[in-house]
Amino acid sequence: MAQGEVIYEAGAEVDHVYFPHNGMISMLAVMRDGKAIETATVGREGVVGAMAGLGLYTSLVRVVVQLPLHCSKIAAAPFRKAVGASDALRDVCVRYNEVMLTQARITAACNALHQIDERFCRWLLQSSDRAASDTVSLTQELLAEMLGVRRTSVTEVARKMQDKGVITYARGVIRILDRDALKQLSCECYETLVEQEATLT
Repeated sequence: MAQGEVIYEAGAEVDHVYFPHNGMISMLAVMRDGKAIETATVGREGVVGAMAGLGLYTSLVRVVVQLPLHCSKIAAAPFRKAVGASDALRDVCVRYNEVMLTQARITAACNALHQIDERFCRWLLQSSDRAASDTVSLTQELLAEMLGVRRTSVTEVARKMQDKGVITYARGVIRILDRDALKQLSCECYETLVEQEATLT
């Protein structure tokens, strides 16, 4: 699936469940004026649309391919049948939904309370984990949308991080040079997300 491809729009029925093998998928809360901000991400560790296994399910967020990916998918109807026949699979669906809710709560708090520099670092670390790579291909426009800021703010932060030797950034490709330094510059939310997801999965 290509970067920018929309998997579900907010309000659409979830007709397939997706299991990424690589890359990253973003969940975006969309406002009435069309502005959107990322609330959660899914990579090879997760699943998109799992709650469809518990019944007819409507997506409450826009779901977009953020980093190009390969994935497996199953139609919602046979997935519901499989979940109905397996307590273990049903438990996994419920537990992963809690992972998504936890991520959304932490991201909301982070967006409200932390500076753009810290959020930028948290997002890069999270994206790197999802993609299993220190190189993330992403335009400033997309990154600005994910963080809910202006493109000029992203440019300033990226330049600052590059001057510190933490990343390189050119032509929509960000490469992490010093992951430990990036963790130190990030807010507490990255470590909190890692810890809480570990307890839930």
